[in-house]
Amino acid sequence: MKGNIFSLLLLFFTAFSFAQEHVPREISTVSIKKFKINSTSIRAIEALTDSTVLYAGSIGDIGILTDTGKFSTVKKVNTDTIVPHFRSLAKTSKAIFALNVGNPALLYKIQNNTIGVVYKEIHEKVFYDSMNFFDDLNGIAIGDPTENCLSIIITNNGGNTWRKIACENLPKIENGEAAFAASNTNTAIIGENAWIATGGLKARVFHTADMGLTWNVYNTPIIQGKRTTGIYTVDFYNENQGIICGGDYTDKFGNSANKATTTNGGKTWRVVSENSPPNYVSCVQYVPNTGGKEVFAVSTNGIFYSKNAGSTWKIVSNDGFYAIKFASKNTAWLSGSNIIAKMTIH
Repeated sequence: MKGNIFSLLLLFFTAFSFAQEHVPREISTVSIKKFKINSTSIRAIEALTDSTVLYAGSIGDIGILTDTGKFSTVKKVNTDTIVPHFRSLAKTSKAIFALNVGNPALLYKIQNNTIGVVYKEIHEKVFYDSMNFFDDLNGIAIGDPTENCLSIIITNNGGNTWRKIACENLPKIENGEAAFAASNTNTAIIGENAWIATGGLKARVFHTADMGLTWNVYNTPIIQGKRTTGIYTVDFYNENQGIICGGDYTDKFGNSANKATTTNGGKTWRVVSENSPPNYVSCVQYVPNTGGKEVFAVSTNGIFYSKNAGSTWKIVSNDGFYAIKFASKNTAWLSGSNIIAKMTIH
């Protein structure tokens, strides 16, 4: 009798497990509602809700746009004569943060309609690429090397102050290795883990499991060897499953060794969809609540969808964008040159 009960329980839990497994959707087309925003290039967005998106642009503009086309908030930021070109954007429950590219690096905090610079770095090589928060207190931003390591700054007090990690506490970079500020997604965060993707003459993935205290670095099979090749974007669905995409910005139709996946937290990577679209990719994102099976990738070549974790893809729109961020399983926001758009999956 006990054996029969055990068998029945095992059968029940097995059936329940299969019932919970996500069945990926067959998506052939998507609906895209576009909003033109003049004179700004937008590579950094955060999907707030299905109906609102936060963005930062190339003319010091930071705003919240609704899907009715109205701006609930817009601010033009400048410091002295500097108009910051924002490509990094992050938020906590209390504040918004935007970080410019170029010298000097200026990290702005916006809270209660007050704007202030909470970090400044002057160096001829300074160039920050992306920014993220682990939680409301701990954040990280990464940039190109000014010495023999990546530039990594962290905060543990909600973004009030930031400090740069010394090179002796970071893996050394290879000659010609840097990062790309294509879509504010060359950093991915899950829990206390962060993965940073690099490119150029070397394309690797840097990983911390303790919010920046210690680091490992792993090689990848992504195309490398030129200053324009490498990983442009990374995303993780959980602590083990991740995807990296990129290619060569000067060869936007090349599709060799430009997409790879991992199942062991980034230690090893396997090229997927070799010599098949999508070609050059500037942003890749998992669709939330789809078991890591549904993935979208965007570039100026269009919008692409995978229902099998990146193994194969189909194009669902010819519209080109720099970045995509999901608000929910059925809604994402996109950005590009002079444009923000809302994508709806039916």
